[in-house]
Amino acid sequence: MKAHEYQARELLVKFGIPVPDAIVVESSDAAAAAFDQLSAPLAVVKAQVHAGGRGKGGGVKLVRSADEAREVAQDILSKPLVTPQTGPQGVPVRQLLVATGVDIKNEFYLGLAVDRAGRRPVLIASAQGGVDIETIAKENPDAILREPIDPDAGLRSYQARKVAFGLGFTGKQVSQVCGIMASLCRLMLDTDASLAEINPLVLTPADDDHPDGRVLAIDAKINFDDNALFRHKDIAQLEDKQEVDAHERRAQKYGLSYIKLDGRIGCLVNGAGLAMATMDMIKLHGAEPANFLDVGGSASEEAVTEAFRIILSDDKVEGVLVNIFGGIAKCDTIARAIIRAADLVGFTVPLVVRLEGTNVDVARGLLEDAKSQLPTLRTAADLIEAAELITGAVTV
Repeated sequence: MKAHEYQARELLVKFGIPVPDAIVVESSDAAAAAFDQLSAPLAVVKAQVHAGGRGKGGGVKLVRSADEAREVAQDILSKPLVTPQTGPQGVPVRQLLVATGVDIKNEFYLGLAVDRAGRRPVLIASAQGGVDIETIAKENPDAILREPIDPDAGLRSYQARKVAFGLGFTGKQVSQVCGIMASLCRLMLDTDASLAEINPLVLTPADDDHPDGRVLAIDAKINFDDNALFRHKDIAQLEDKQEVDAHERRAQKYGLSYIKLDGRIGCLVNGAGLAMATMDMIKLHGAEPANFLDVGGSASEEAVTEAFRIILSDDKVEGVLVNIFGGIAKCDTIARAIIRAADLVGFTVPLVVRLEGTNVDVARGLLEDAKSQLPTLRTAADLIEAAELITGAVTV
């Protein structure tokens, strides 16, 4: 689950990480009022959407007056925001963050993510902040510092100092950034976050009140492990359901794992690993999957029928591949769902089914008896044959 920037900033404050003052608004007039309330000579108006690259798409703009804040807010709210992560259709903007502007001397990247290979969190930092960490990793991998984190002990002080010095902090700046690192680590571990990122973390110029400058979090991104949300009811309430694809919301109600993609072949599979292999096989044969859909091990006939509804409601889908290795999810349950979907939804596109495992003979018999209801159905003995059949049917 993703949090909006303003929600992530609230969590940073809760864990003692300094951020500039900011106000969330939903209209251009409210943006103007927020500028006046902040009483700063400079503010930044930022679109609140679940997509990176907002600045490149015109979703982050500096303003120097209430009238300018109103004008900028109206412009951002009036049209979909198109970024490198949204695709050409863009996403609607419903909320804005108006934040106090900050003089910046240096920008840094600071984040914590799950290192699945190392089976632990890892602290990632770079003196090249303000740009995507993926870009830094590609163009200058030596600029990235990494420190593995013991999930029981958390970030140790010597690790924080090592990173602080590696980033070039000096004097009292070191204690500031070490405190931020420690707090960000606590935030990640305490909330079961899968990603906790500050980009940029900034150092302000020195002034009379802060001779060494101040270290502040200007932007934040936090993602949470969906499987742990039952332990965090308060965090679960942060989900913006309007930012979630309608098909994905439908899938969640039935315990299905669904992600919409841009291809033409719909996939219905049981097991995440098998689903990934199925998608890879489709791509190997020259086509693109239209979705990732894992019905899981205990999906009911009703849930699988709904899965077909979701797949077939995508106008881009020109064929469907069903790949089931029956274990807990029995093959005959899938076969009955296919037949039921044919009655309730209808298959007007090619349908290729590969079944193996528990009750497979019963399932094959059911499909054979229902041939008249499934005129587009073809069966396959294995995944390779299934991929060949469905890609051939769609690309002809």
